[in-house]
Amino acid sequence: MTEHPEPTSTTDDAPAPRRRGRPSRKAASEGPDARTRILEAARTEFAERGYDKTSIRGIAKAAGVDAALVHHYFGTKDEVFAAAVEVTFEPALVLPAVLGGDPDGLGERLARFFLSVWEDPGTRTPLLAILRSAVTHEAAANVLRDFVLRRLLERVAAELDVPDPTLRAELAASHMLGIAMLRYVVRAEPLASAAPEDIVAMVAPTLQRYLGEV
Repeated sequence: MTEHPEPTSTTDDAPAPRRRGRPSRKAASEGPDARTRILEAARTEFAERGYDKTSIRGIAKAAGVDAALVHHYFGTKDEVFAAAVEVTFEPALVLPAVLGGDPDGLGERLARFFLSVWEDPGTRTPLLAILRSAVTHEAAANVLRDFVLRRLLERVAAELDVPDPTLRAELAASHMLGIAMLRYVVRAEPLASAAPEDIVAMVAPTLQRYLGEV
């Protein structure tokens, strides 16, 4: 009598298909670490590839997670971009120190903080990507505009005891962003090679006039 081997099951042994748009249990259990990796990967991807060529799938691959986990934490690419902008600036940590203290030194503190962020190679690279992306892509410009207006300038304006605080905060921001564009993107000389302290000394009185004079 010939024995016939039992048929093997292809259903019970196969992994269940993953539902699209939801992270796996393993991915979800890696919460904070995974989220941090996603943000770091997003900063790198946007810095190296620019806004247009960066994708959720590419960010997920660089972070070593499923793309569904990126959507789970951040939603769209615009929202990932916004989170990458915020983690670069960290306004909640910085603004109290800049806005606190002697009101007469606000312009100098703001100028020194702004240049220190750009002079640090660790933060300059993602900032360059953010600035370039905003210049060339409307969606990136909207994200940066929303961040600058709502997360930075509104907080600055709320602390100013001067007429037209929002307009003054926007003028100060336009001045600093113009310096960033010429010094770090266009690299116009002699501004590109000027010592940071020399720039602070020349820019601080203008920022102080915007933010502190009634």
